[in-house]
Amino acid sequence: MNFVFISPAFPQNYYNFCARLKNNGVTVLGIGDTPYSELKDEVKNSLTEYYKVVSLENYDEVYRAVAFFSFKYGKIDFLESNNEYWLRQDARLRTDFNINGAKTEDVLSFTSKSNMKEFYIKAGVPVARYTFCKSIEDDLKFINEVGYPVVVKPDVGVGAAATYRIESKEDLENFYKKGFQVPYIMEEFISGEIFSFDGICDSNSNVIFCDNEVFPPSIMDIVNENLEISYYVNKIVPDNVREVGQKVLKAFNIKSRYFHLEFFRLKESKHGLGKSGDIVALEVNMRPPGGFTPDMINFGQSVDTYQIYADMICYDKIVNVNLDHPKYYCFYYGRRDRFKYKYTFEDIKKVYPFIQMHGRMSDVLSGAMGNEFFIARFEFLEDLEKFKAMVSEKA
Repeated sequence: MNFVFISPAFPQNYYNFCARLKNNGVTVLGIGDTPYSELKDEVKNSLTEYYKVVSLENYDEVYRAVAFFSFKYGKIDFLESNNEYWLRQDARLRTDFNINGAKTEDVLSFTSKSNMKEFYIKAGVPVARYTFCKSIEDDLKFINEVGYPVVVKPDVGVGAAATYRIESKEDLENFYKKGFQVPYIMEEFISGEIFSFDGICDSNSNVIFCDNEVFPPSIMDIVNENLEISYYVNKIVPDNVREVGQKVLKAFNIKSRYFHLEFFRLKESKHGLGKSGDIVALEVNMRPPGGFTPDMINFGQSVDTYQIYADMICYDKIVNVNLDHPKYYCFYYGRRDRFKYKYTFEDIKKVYPFIQMHGRMSDVLSGAMGNEFFIARFEFLEDLEKFKAMVSEKA
């Protein structure tokens, strides 16, 4: 089996996908813009061969790299980056080379926020009302229907980047003064707990592994206001989350992927959406959750999701991972450089010697994930809260 992996060196933990595939006997062929001499040894060792391009943004260059691998190794069976930024390019390459997996037309359904909504509706999940931003006058008509605040976001975009909350006509006018070059949509604001249903599905859209994450109220505010961030991987996946998540995967016809589905749980009843506690759609991301979250899932669920992914690609089921292990809450805290904190990492490590990971987040991901991060796991939520209090305390 030949697997082309786009950008194996970034994010820095993604070489693990390549390493597990290679361990399963797959020929793993990497394409990236990092010079080979600058690749870490673990990245080099995870690949059968590496093709360096000047820019991954240059489709012709990446196309030629895939063509070279196809000529040298034969038909390419899979091509993935597992990175939201490259999803459309991945699909275009799969379309042009007739590679197994989502093609260009398929990807439109889960990279366009407006297109997502009809598939959520098909799955029986309520969605926020929306309109495309065309003019202040048209937008005000929509706001008169749903009320302030509203949220404006690129119809196609990564995470919470360039997403804003509009709380007044003045905010709306300022948004238009900034100008925008890509289509934007405006949605009614939903007050609720944000959570996700993540996992890996087989070639029939059936979930073979899953987890549940609980997030802060607004990733949008964290990015726009440079706030600290914390979230955790849950010990268990609630039954209603699993049920809704499986329906959404079937509706989108998602096959053989690592997925990240986001939802709201309403804090209060909202006309047209549901009552307090009901689940409402946010958006789908057909790639692993961001940052070091796959590692957090591993810590919390006592598994190796990179290996589960490799098994799914090779066998369409889990072969090399035992799921019957203790479960924990795995917590992430992202500090900001603009704050001075009371306790150093060394101070915290003395109290919590079982910290799983600590380090600096890359500049590319720091907007959403913070600058200095801590990852630790706990048996009880009360201990998680105590850890959070210590890590977040200011000097």
